[in-house]
Amino acid sequence: MRSVRARAALGATVVVALALIGAGLSVLLVLRANLTDQAGLQAEVVAREVAGQLALDVPYDRLETRDEEDHPVQVTDEDGRVVAVSKDLRAISGTGTDRVTPDPSPTAGGSGGGSGDDNGGDGRDDGSDDDDRATPAPGRGEVDSGEPDFGNGTATVDGETADYRFASVQATTPAGVTLTVHAGAPLAAEQEAVGTVRGAMLIGLPLLLLVVAGVTWLVTRRALRPVEGIRREMAAITASEDLSRRVPEPGSRDEVARLARTTNETLTALEASVERQRRFVADASHELRSPIASLRTQLEVGAAHPELLDVPGAVADTVRLQALAADLLLLARLDAGERPGRTALDLGALVREEVSQRGGDRIPVTVSVPDSGEFEVAGSRGQLARVIGNLLDNAQRHARSAVTVSVRTAERGDVVVAVTDDGAGVPPQERERIFERFVRLDDARTRDDGGAGLGLAIARDVAARHGGRLTVGDAREGGARFVLRLPGTG
Repeated sequence: MRSVRARAALGATVVVALALIGAGLSVLLVLRANLTDQAGLQAEVVAREVAGQLALDVPYDRLETRDEEDHPVQVTDEDGRVVAVSKDLRAISGTGTDRVTPDPSPTAGGSGGGSGDDNGGDGRDDGSDDDDRATPAPGRGEVDSGEPDFGNGTATVDGETADYRFASVQATTPAGVTLTVHAGAPLAAEQEAVGTVRGAMLIGLPLLLLVVAGVTWLVTRRALRPVEGIRREMAAITASEDLSRRVPEPGSRDEVARLARTTNETLTALEASVERQRRFVADASHELRSPIASLRTQLEVGAAHPELLDVPGAVADTVRLQALAADLLLLARLDAGERPGRTALDLGALVREEVSQRGGDRIPVTVSVPDSGEFEVAGSRGQLARVIGNLLDNAQRHARSAVTVSVRTAERGDVVVAVTDDGAGVPPQERERIFERFVRLDDARTRDDGGAGLGLAIARDVAARHGGRLTVGDAREGGARFVLRLPGTG
């Protein structure tokens, strides 16, 4: 299924169906158990009543049972012979024997010879049996007070066969004969109740599942409607390439609303990124156009008038063009997410090396690097050298007479490089803008000897890629103070 609504509706329906089936089976089992226990209790009461009569030496043919049609009774002796049955009992099962014809035990004493029908036996035994029947044994028997045995079976009473719950209770007659009374209680009520509940469940379960599926479908459709609106708007934005458009944000505070807000934030960031790329391309084209045009002019003049060819100027323009191309290539690699190397290097030694290559610069650089310091960092030597060089170039370009660079360790093991000059400084409102690409302050444009406004942008990007940061503030000398902070390896 490709529809979220369909999957949600199907999943909810399956879960509810499993839950209802489990609950229904539990209800049926509990209902059946309770009704069976009630039938067993009824059967136990009847069995104990008959057992009580046997304990009082009531003759078999005079045993009384309540409602014989609903509570069939069968009495057996120790040998399993049937000695008495209730009236109109024609068949029985589940009591240990299926016989329903009384066969009194010869050891039954005064109670022997009775039967469940009205004939009371044939009465033609010898005289000793008549004497025993006429003289009841003294005393009384007892009824077993323990837990009776229960079982299920069937019985045919007055031509009708039904299921019964049987309870078996033992009784001892005054003559010492142990008899077992099997009394039954009908299970028709239990079967009818279970059948009614089962039928109601079979009818109600499909209807309930249809309701659950329909409600889930409607609720899911309503919940996903804003998502469909977001999808349509995103498709329209993709087709039109208009990043200024935004997806609709629902008024709710749920996950869909947060998705819409996040999508709009992503579109805003994407629009800003695309706009920066456009400005970058435009500025790069402008910056590249100037040295290329100057170099072409000089070459054309040289081709026409060799004596007028300005070789130093052509070389300067070529160097400027080469430096600008290198800066653009480095920015492209940084934007592509290139990770710097993790080579361990001494930042103090790197600073000394960069300063030593500037012996002939207009503004001298003073270095302050303690010999006993530990200034080891991890990163790309080439990129970090570019950062130091860009900071020194910027400081020398704006300084009046002095540039100072120092290296020290800070808290948490960070290594800090500070480059200061005694120039005009950077106004507070411009201290973030100078790190943007192709940005040069107005006063810098008149003094710039070839910078394209990429040096500080490259320096900050490289510092961020190395887990550090680059900031600018005021120097004590009155100029600008650039601070590069990188995590140390110590």
